[in-house]
Amino acid sequence: MPHSSTWPRAGASAAILRGTEVLLVERGQGALRGLWSLPGGHIEPGEAARTAALREIREETGVEAELSGLLDIHEVLRRDDSGRLTGHYLLVVFFGRWLRGEPTAGGDAAAARFVPIEALGTLPLTDGAASFIHRAQERQTDGGT
Repeated sequence: MPHSSTWPRAGASAAILRGTEVLLVERGQGALRGLWSLPGGHIEPGEAARTAALREIREETGVEAELSGLLDIHEVLRRDDSGRLTGHYLLVVFFGRWLRGEPTAGGDAAAARFVPIEALGTLPLTDGAASFIHRAQERQTDGGT
C-alpha cells in the first residue's frame, strides 16, 4: 500500500449558525477551489479536533464561535482516473453558533460570509455540505442535543 503512511488524514470543520444564516468559505486552492464549504481544515499533531475546528474558523473567517456538539464524521475518498487513491480524509464535523466578528477571508479561503440557509441552492457547495447545514440547524434548534 503506497499510501499507508500518508492516508487517511484527519480534519475538522463546523457548521456555525447565526440565526437563519450559516458561515461558509469559498475554497481558494486545490481540488475544491471555487466551491463553498464549511470552514475547516487539518488537525495538527497533538491538537484536539474541537480545538482544530475553532482554530480553522478563526483562521479562515476571523469569526469567534462556540461549538455545541458533534454532528458527524465525514469520510472523503478521492481517486484519479485510473482508480488510484489520491486522498482519504476523515473529517470531524461539529455544529455551533456565532459569538462575534464579521467574516473576512483568511488562510486558504478566497471568500467568507454568512449565507441565508434558504439560499444554499444558489451556491456551488462541496459534497455533503447542505445536508450537514440542515442537520446542524435542526440540532441547534433542539438545544444542541
